[in-house]
Amino acid sequence: MNQSAVRRVNTSVILRALAVSAGPTTLTALAERTSLSRRTIELILDSLLDAGWVAELDRVPAKGSAGRPARRYELRAEHALLAAARITTADVFAVVADVRGRIVGRAHRPLRSYQDPHSSLDDVAELVREALADAGGSPERLRAGAVASGGAIDDDGVVRRLVHTTRWEGVDLPGELARRVRVPWFADNDSNLGALAERWRGVAGDHDNVVWAVLGNRAGLGILIRGAVHRGLDGAAGEIIEAASMPVGSVEDRPVAWLTSPDPDRRAVALDRFEAARSGDAAASAEVDEFVEHMASILTTLSWTVAPSLIVLGGGLEAAADVLLPRLRAALRRARTPAVELRATVLGRDAALVGAVKLALDRMDTELFGPLVPSA
Repeated sequence: MNQSAVRRVNTSVILRALAVSAGPTTLTALAERTSLSRRTIELILDSLLDAGWVAELDRVPAKGSAGRPARRYELRAEHALLAAARITTADVFAVVADVRGRIVGRAHRPLRSYQDPHSSLDDVAELVREALADAGGSPERLRAGAVASGGAIDDDGVVRRLVHTTRWEGVDLPGELARRVRVPWFADNDSNLGALAERWRGVAGDHDNVVWAVLGNRAGLGILIRGAVHRGLDGAAGEIIEAASMPVGSVEDRPVAWLTSPDPDRRAVALDRFEAARSGDAAASAEVDEFVEHMASILTTLSWTVAPSLIVLGGGLEAAADVLLPRLRAALRRARTPAVELRATVLGRDAALVGAVKLALDRMDTELFGPLVPSA
């Protein structure tokens, strides 16, 4: 690449590192994270400071240090906004976030017809505009968007397969949404994005090999290997709902499995059954035990194939984590699986949306999120 292109790529790397940082960061931390030289980072930061994209904060002396305090930098998150949307079989959720990933606007509505991709994507676009208005943001501040959906979605964001319907197969999610909301769009499976979110802002920050699991009347896995989403061929990795040899659908119609349903009435029934189990109801406890046996059979297979160090329960299962986790841990010990840790998501139903924001941030480029910086 010529010097201008190198400078642009390096600037994008610095912007991304600042965006995903949990707080203000120093030159030393940026050098460790990006593998760029301190001098290169200083030149880029000076340009970003002049352009107003980065702020230099007051120096704070470190405890026990007699030296000069380090310079600290922070991305000015208000300069650009990101959209994230999640499509279920029943409804659409949309959020608008700043480039630090802080959600500043929300919107939600039922889908008119999930079997009609055209009208569903129209609903997504309208909802993104509502979330942008809720955020008090102007359309020109919206720089990119990402959408979470069910099914096998390939690297280009095209739906390759979706259980129970063929209507969405071949739909180019980024291309269709870019025609409706004119910014670059990205797309991935909702479980993949749940895993990405959990490692970024949830309970999986201390693990590199993670599975984010939804097991109930909806089933799917988001798999991170060395911190990166593993999609496999045509995005099919984790779409265990399609695996006829696994007992994924065997509890689909049991009330306790409705924790993962997009239907609020069904979720309410499931929550009632778990509350009965907490209270000692024998029938409800037997239902929960059967559900746990079903989940444990899948997680046992998973622990010997993907062999993650952490499995996170999400997609609604977190609402009964106090009941499910102790039973599942005991079941996996009895099965003598590897010592996989089990946790429940802390992101709730926002997990895929937070992951979609992270997906857009991971594609961060100066063309989308910052000034084009000429070569020195």
